[in-house]
Amino acid sequence: MSNFIDFNLASYPFPTKLTPLTASEKKHCKQSIKLLLEKRNAVIVAHYYTDPDVQALAEETGGCVADSLEMARFGSLHPASTLVVAGVRFMGETAKILNPEKKILMPTLKAECSLDLGCPAKPFAEFCDQHSERTVVVYANTSAAVKARADWVVTSSIAVELIDYLDSQGQKIIWAPDRHLGNYVQRKTGADILCWQATCIVHDEFKIQALKKMKMLYPDAAILAHPESPAAVVDFADVVGSTGQLIQAAQNLSNQQIIVATEKGIFYKMQQACPDKSFYIAPTAGESAFCRTCAHCPWMAMNSLKTIEQGLKKEGELHEIFINDELRERAFKPLERMLSFAANIKSLNYKC
Repeated sequence: MSNFIDFNLASYPFPTKLTPLTASEKKHCKQSIKLLLEKRNAVIVAHYYTDPDVQALAEETGGCVADSLEMARFGSLHPASTLVVAGVRFMGETAKILNPEKKILMPTLKAECSLDLGCPAKPFAEFCDQHSERTVVVYANTSAAVKARADWVVTSSIAVELIDYLDSQGQKIIWAPDRHLGNYVQRKTGADILCWQATCIVHDEFKIQALKKMKMLYPDAAILAHPESPAAVVDFADVVGSTGQLIQAAQNLSNQQIIVATEKGIFYKMQQACPDKSFYIAPTAGESAFCRTCAHCPWMAMNSLKTIEQGLKKEGELHEIFINDELRERAFKPLERMLSFAANIKSLNYKC
């Protein structure tokens, strides 16, 4: 059973678009950032959805490009005392939860996530209290306060495995915040899930009618979809998975043309992994629809070479992540459970 709780969430105001840098300005920013990274013993960890210039600089300077969990893991293992997290706020918070001894800087703390915004801590805690018999599982795309209220944190890469495990233990689930991913997991596992009603503003816009028409134009193309997409899009896809899993699928598939239903920033790593293949973004508009995001997160777009430079120069409350110790310790517990579960899955897969 999967129930969807509708809280009639308002539309989120989009941030102002950044002015593109000239080639000369980009060159200057890169040189400045490299000096600042060395001066502050810092490293850049960037998400797959950030600007290609940001991803390229992270790799060039010894950082990493990954999903939110791998970004935090990399930060834990890297000797740098400062992590520059190019992504959205919850990613910086996750890095701080897992690396309390390190300074966590962000290009801007105003880079939000619609899933995080769509699951405020107080009403969510009240909702959980009303269903106290259920195990609380929250997606990584949530605030530290929401994570602190959860029993488990999960990423899309292990969501099905974790819910299947909890269901086998006879546990009923509260899932938050993404309704599409919650529905996908419920259909895969048959678990009893009570689902919070929020969506990713990017993935929610992919349209099945337009996607089918696009498939007619490229009949030999494979379709890859993130499970935060609507069910009809997910069902039509050849491969469904997390960002990392979709990049791996792009490499493994024999198809030379690939249609991708996720944030188009991922094309940087896909093209890097498969330079001989052609990638097309899945349609975000169609009949009775219009494109608000055009498959590009407006908050991820706030991460640029210029804002990274500003974060390293200014630091302070406009750029640094702070989490009080009591909240951090509570949020760490469900994250630690996830890490342990994920490590066990990897171990079992390796043995198989």
